[in-house]
Amino acid sequence: MSKLSLTEENYLKTIYMLTERSEAVHNQSIAQALQNTPASVSDMLKKLTKKGLIQHEPYKPIQLTSKGREIAINIVRKHRLWETFLVKCLGFTWEQIHPIAEQLEHIESDLLISRLDEYLGYPKYDPHGDPIPSPNGDFQPVEGFPLSQAPTGKKLKVVAVKNDKKDFLNYLNKINLFIGSHIYVIDRISFDLSIEVDINNKVLNLSHLIASQIIVNHEDNIQ
Repeated sequence: MSKLSLTEENYLKTIYMLTERSEAVHNQSIAQALQNTPASVSDMLKKLTKKGLIQHEPYKPIQLTSKGREIAINIVRKHRLWETFLVKCLGFTWEQIHPIAEQLEHIESDLLISRLDEYLGYPKYDPHGDPIPSPNGDFQPVEGFPLSQAPTGKKLKVVAVKNDKKDFLNYLNKINLFIGSHIYVIDRISFDLSIEVDINNKVLNLSHLIASQIIVNHEDNIQ
């Protein structure tokens, strides 16, 4: 198979990440994720199907083939390792790293990525809490649940965020909520499903939308 273009790699990665979030992948969801037109997406899906990288049948969810999944996982692995490097070694903050890692993830050298993984100490999760696949594609899933589903009166810890958009992460910066932050659900507001929380000893009200993007776990369950 000929070398894939950056666009083709981005499509495979997007399909993988939508699947990772337990979403049924369709033309429209890819178009929304990549901010492309449905017509452009349809053309690319035909190319990827012809190359044996996806399975695409009318009115059915799009799926990666084993080869397509292998390529996608490798791109995701590189992306998340570079994000970790940018934060851990170069002092970037978590809202700055995604677009830079988008460029670095297309570097082809397997040796470089292997050395990068070793240099970082073989991290299991990136700065957003997403799992980093191993060279053979294995990874340790994030153990937790959305803050929007958390019980009241329990000590919790933030383990991941489901949204890596800059505006969302900047808001979390503003309220001093990061991976590892301690959080306590004080009350639920039935009218709009928002929750009252104590974050690092500061009481705040979070909307249901924001709370649904924050993954937490009971402190006793975190290893």
